[in-house]
Amino acid sequence: MGRIEGKVAVITGGASGLGAEDARVLAREGAKVVITDVQDELGAKVAAEIPGAIYLNHDVRSESRWAEVIAEAIKAFGRLDILVNNAGIVRFGSVEDMSYADYKLQVDVMLDGTFLGCKAAIPFMTKGGGGSIINMASIGGIKGISAIPAYAGAKGGIIAMTRSIAVHCQEKRYQIRCNTIAPGGIETPMTAQAVSELDENDPGLEQNRALGMGKPEDVANLVLFLASEESRHITGTTITVDNAETIR
Repeated sequence: MGRIEGKVAVITGGASGLGAEDARVLAREGAKVVITDVQDELGAKVAAEIPGAIYLNHDVRSESRWAEVIAEAIKAFGRLDILVNNAGIVRFGSVEDMSYADYKLQVDVMLDGTFLGCKAAIPFMTKGGGGSIINMASIGGIKGISAIPAYAGAKGGIIAMTRSIAVHCQEKRYQIRCNTIAPGGIETPMTAQAVSELDENDPGLEQNRALGMGKPEDVANLVLFLASEESRHITGTTITVDNAETIR
């Protein structure tokens, strides 16, 4: 216990799934947690279950709202040490039949939202002596899955962007690490949506059938490690949590 005692974390998409479990695990290990989402009822419920946590409505596509969220976190807890860019959304369809609106929504939420979060957080982490940024990608950004071209593009972009941000922070001597986690099939509302919307024979569901799915805590435990000083020599990397799917 207490692996990140006294640290302050902002977690986007924290109302359910991976984000909610991240919040629980980080708080259990001593962090003060700011949960953000657009699902207000669910987000407030998760925050109420975590001692000292607060919930903020937050559309990660808005640069001005990012500034407000970081300011509110600083006002509440005095510092910012950890940012988990977890907010995500998926729309299914091949490159031929997906609408541009659905494509743009996914890129705006995930790729642009991650960029804006990093941009907003870095100056405040720097003032506090450093920190850890953890960006949530997906194995969809590494391997080809035909039903998620926009999701894959956004997640692949996050992986590449994380490397640039890590190098930037290193060059500036900010003492800020930036890493990416790329989960495979994890039991969350988003993967439940995939199972319900895709044909049962869709190749994208192959791991679910053959190898089973992970639990949110499998990802949250890695978030904790990357948030803690135990990972002080790790930056600019992508770690998969996929039961070997991407190496098969």
